[in-house]
Amino acid sequence: MENALAAAADRDEARTRAARLGIEAGMTVQEIGYDVDIDEALREGIEATIGEEIVDEDFDDVVDVVLMWWRDEDGDLVDGLMDAIHPLADHGVVWLMTPKPGRDGHIEPEDIADAAPTAGLQQTSTISAGSNWQGTRLVAPRAKR
Repeated sequence: MENALAAAADRDEARTRAARLGIEAGMTVQEIGYDVDIDEALREGIEATIGEEIVDEDFDDVVDVVLMWWRDEDGDLVDGLMDAIHPLADHGVVWLMTPKPGRDGHIEPEDIADAAPTAGLQQTSTISAGSNWQGTRLVAPRAKR
């Protein structure tokens, strides 16, 4: 019984974290940069919230949210963001997930602040997305929406 209660609490926490990202039932969420180091609990919370599986990089329709896991060694952030916005709906959001300071692959906030406008995006907020990841919310500027 304790294990079942703990599992339920973990699911609730994961859904709460997904809700902090503005994820809602019925949204289409695309994931870019999946690897073994991503936050599985956050992924599970997102899937539980949307009621579907997260779609992968090969999905070729419009999406509401792009969940982009990005590490310093993943290449040019501007290029990555340009690829991420291609399938995004008009009022869609890119959540750029980067390792927290002190973790391997950390990206400096200044680098994100420089890359976002070059890719046609604007940074609106940053949150803690788990013990190892932080999320930066990026949207198209209001004039472009």
